[in-house]
Amino acid sequence: MSFPYLFLSPEEERRLRANDRHFNLSCNYANNAIKTSKYNILTFLPLNLFEQFQRLANGYFLGLMILQLIPQVSSLSWFTTAVPLILVLSITGVKDASDDINRHKSDKQVNNRKVDVLVNGQLKKEKWSNVQVGDIVKLENNEFVTADLLLLSSSEPLNLVYVETAELDGCSLPPDFCVCLSGEVRCEPPNNRLDKFKGTLTVNGEVYALDNDKVLLRGCTLRNTEWCFGLVIFGGADTKLMQNSGKTTFKRTSIDRMMNILVLCIFGLLASMCAILTIGNAIWEAREGSVFTVFLPYEPGINASLTSFLMFWSYVIVLNTMVPISLYVSVEIIRLGNSFFIDWDRKMYYPKSDTPAQARTTTLNEELGQIKYIFSDKTGTLTQNIMTFNKCSINGKAYGELFDFSGQRVEITEKTEKVDFSWNDLADPKFIFHDHSLLETVREGNPEAQAFFRLLALCHTVMPEEKKEGELYYQAQSPDEGALVTAARNFGFVFRSRTPETITLVEMGRKVTYELLAVLDFNNVRKRMSVIVRSPEGKLTLYCKGADTIIYERLHPSCSKLMEVTTKHLNEYAGEGLRTLVLACKDLDEHYMEDWMRRHHVAATAMEGREEMLDELYEEIEKDLLLLGSSAVEDKLQDGVPQTIEQLAKADIKIWVLTGDKQETAENIGYSCNMLREEMKDVFVVAANTREGVKEELE
Repeated sequence: MSFPYLFLSPEEERRLRANDRHFNLSCNYANNAIKTSKYNILTFLPLNLFEQFQRLANGYFLGLMILQLIPQVSSLSWFTTAVPLILVLSITGVKDASDDINRHKSDKQVNNRKVDVLVNGQLKKEKWSNVQVGDIVKLENNEFVTADLLLLSSSEPLNLVYVETAELDGCSLPPDFCVCLSGEVRCEPPNNRLDKFKGTLTVNGEVYALDNDKVLLRGCTLRNTEWCFGLVIFGGADTKLMQNSGKTTFKRTSIDRMMNILVLCIFGLLASMCAILTIGNAIWEAREGSVFTVFLPYEPGINASLTSFLMFWSYVIVLNTMVPISLYVSVEIIRLGNSFFIDWDRKMYYPKSDTPAQARTTTLNEELGQIKYIFSDKTGTLTQNIMTFNKCSINGKAYGELFDFSGQRVEITEKTEKVDFSWNDLADPKFIFHDHSLLETVREGNPEAQAFFRLLALCHTVMPEEKKEGELYYQAQSPDEGALVTAARNFGFVFRSRTPETITLVEMGRKVTYELLAVLDFNNVRKRMSVIVRSPEGKLTLYCKGADTIIYERLHPSCSKLMEVTTKHLNEYAGEGLRTLVLACKDLDEHYMEDWMRRHHVAATAMEGREEMLDELYEEIEKDLLLLGSSAVEDKLQDGVPQTIEQLAKADIKIWVLTGDKQETAENIGYSCNMLREEMKDVFVVAANTREGVKEELE
């Protein structure tokens, strides 16, 4: 398992100009050609031999062959060692060359792809390898993204594009303007951070903030968008994809390392035997050998000591068969055979997608079955990643469960009566909910309930798609958001459309357009998301949703009693394995908002300390919130997960699952997927936040 590292570049800041190749070429930025191969015609032989001689046996036989070229030492012809050594090196070299030729073919195929590039105001087909930093390229639907691009314009009305299922907000420049664009971009140097980007675009004296949402990364595919224009920021080896790839390295398996150790042991045994035989020869020469010098005299310049030294190496040659060079050939043949067995294994065939197992390399297949630890994400790995709105708590009242006349909880089954949403023409027919009291509360005009669903309809990054009149489809980065927006839609607060400046809802049948002033993004540190909107009546409101511990810290003191009741409901939801969020809002003053927006623009366009400045502004405005309630979303386990984990546990494999859920939710999921079992007596919680604290609790 590999972990990302921060790539340090000699560049401190990248500056480029759109449609100005002369200026950009003078900066010596990398072009868009890529290279993943290890060798070329000139370097193959020396590099491949260097790698192969890292195997001790190969080095040993090379030294042995050199000894056999010395007449005073050798009693065998040199070709008795050279032939098998060359054979082994040749077989391995051919295999390595074949793998690298495939890399060359892949590189050539990618580099020779064609893309439309704006040259002197005209679109011209260019190879990917000829694209330069600062060029403006045009992509069409289902095309691969050529390089890391700043999105300038698209065929979508709001200059948005879809990359698989994630939407990106462009700079809202008209296509004709791209032809004569002469703006300057200042941004961070090449690095491997996929989640962050900061820079500025200066056009006609106006400075615009650039972040990760305005960048298309190489390796993505354009979806559901007829065309788009983008400005090349990073090309080839500087793209974030290639920065994360790393160099192709020579991989050595545990068997290779073990054989090296065995060969070292055999070397030691061989050296010991040769030393003993040499000592024996020296003793014999001293006692008996002098008798034979009468008719077998020493050659000129040769004495007993030198004879013993030469005899040592002669014994090494005679006993060379102790180091079996055929061992490596046998291992390579076994690896090749094992790779065929993997390809043919019926139990590893997945019929739903007609996908057999495929051994892409013969080098590492003996590592299979030696896994001791499994690190897994929960969402989308153990679970189906299909979220459904299950329960909620609004103003201290819980919804989503059913009770009979005696107050006993009623189990919900497929036969249980569902809430009828036929009154809502825009409702999602697939949405299922059973608690009729929630719909009645909303339709009666309860202000807290309506504010709850208004927040769910406004505070998100979902994009709507309307293929037919009244048939809405939501494109959501996170299935949680999709489930919450769909719930708001069915309860009368329909998210209909959005632009970079507005969000349009249909509230209980009435069309309402809110002005979107700011989006305070969610991230793993903030653990919350907020939007600031202005209603048609001019009322300014901040809507916020996030983790309970984070939101509770920012509530107004008047919410303390409501917080206690909501916490009780949250704990119940978490105990059932549901994913929870807390919702809150706050009214804002017009004069304060104007000042805050001015400071926000300064922070958003800063090249140094941008994140810290924005975090400070977000902390300032996200306080004294009023609690609305909490939501609970269900994400069911995938089929066969408990049985799979049980089998892995029987194999004594240690399993770690990463989740951002509450502790109660995590424990419930742990038991339901057999990570935790009832017979476990020593289940304990480590609650420390520091390395030393965790170590102390574990001890």
